Amino acid sequence: MKVLVADDDPTTRVVLVSLVEKLGHDAIEAADGLAAWEAYSAIEGPCLLLLDWEMPGMDGMQLCEKVKQSSRLNPPYCILITGKNRIEDLVAGLKSGADDYICKPFNVTELMARMQVAERTLGLLHELHQMRQALNYQATHDELTGLLNRRAVMQTLIREVERSERLGRAFYLAICDLDNFKQINDNYGHHSGDLVLQAVARYMLGLLRKYDIVGRYGGEEFLIAISEDQHNAEQVFKRLLEGVAQQSISLPNGKKLNITMSMGVSCDAGQLTEARIMEMLVEADRRLYKAKAAGKNCLVMAD
Repeated sequence: MKVLVADDDPTTRVVLVSLVEKLGHDAIEAADGLAAWEAYSAIEGPCLLLLDWEMPGMDGMQLCEKVKQSSRLNPPYCILITGKNRIEDLVAGLKSGADDYICKPFNVTELMARMQVAERTLGLLHELHQMRQALNYQATHDELTGLLNRRAVMQTLIREVERSERLGRAFYLAICDLDNFKQINDNYGHHSGDLVLQAVARYMLGLLRKYDIVGRYGGEEFLIAISEDQHNAEQVFKRLLEGVAQQSISLPNGKKLNITMSMGVSCDAGQLTEARIMEMLVEADRRLYKAKAAGKNCLVMAD
């Protein structure tokens, strides 16, 4: 655990740093409130702040308020250390955002106990944060491929729409369907079918940019959304088709399998609404059927 020790008194800092290191943590020192804020801003992950109330530049209470307003995903645990011992001061310190309060001269054993409470609290908060991340990932991603699931990809489309409008580029929606996928499941088993879906998903993620949208639309269908000019968009989609066709996918029985994909694409360069996005999905789906009727392993971008 990172522990920021902020106190303008060098002797107090030495004592506090010694306690922090005795408990096996990493100590970071600051001699005033402004230096403490800069040091805190550079710390990543859970941390404990031991803050003197009265410091030049920014006092401990002001620092607590600023820290709590910074809205970190992993908020710190703040302990105010001060010579102020009136109940009014304690209440004011806690209202500022401090999690705990200890008066000078402090008892070393008591302070170490309070630091251990802080460590347990931060540990629990970190576990809670990880659980929330895991639940959010499960709610938004397809378990098999790791791509965005259908619900999440639909919600994410609006972000790409805003980006395309900001850059003045057209917005492209593509629905991709693996050709003859049922035959793979029938001839080689569903596990082999799963391996094919995973391999195609990995290839798509590797080829597309981080800000492009790619998700599993359902079954063996994928949805892709990009902002590009027409020439570049067509080149991206062609590379996807060619790249998928060149993949040699290993099956559990030792055989190698090649698969192709068909793709229908719709485009709009105007002000997009949710209703228009739904229309584009219908257009892309219609063009996908045309690609299938044209012999599969092909791209249809216009009626």
